[in-house]
Amino acid sequence: MSSPYLYSNCPVARALDVIGERWTALILRDLMNNPSRRFQDFQESLKGCAPSTLSARLKALEGHGLIERRLYEQHPPRLEYVLTEKGREAGPVLKALRTWGAKLQEES
Repeated sequence: MSSPYLYSNCPVARALDVIGERWTALILRDLMNNPSRRFQDFQESLKGCAPSTLSARLKALEGHGLIERRLYEQHPPRLEYVLTEKGREAGPVLKALRTWGAKLQEES
């Protein structure tokens, strides 16, 4: 998928290239709150996110090095998702968004 910010030198635009698509920040939020998540866990917490969209977002996050898939059962093969060190670095950004979002909710 082509990024709308691909040719920008702006650091904010670069960050949005990585986490700006719908559901992506919420996937990271879930992983910040839980050390590992399975696909089904995400489906349960992200009501309204189509499985194909969730799969695409997980693959993109993995491609950017923010998450990794781990095999937790051989037969049948089952995967879980965990944050990488690079993914954990997004924690302060998500906390700031949460704080700002809470303020916006209070104003509504």
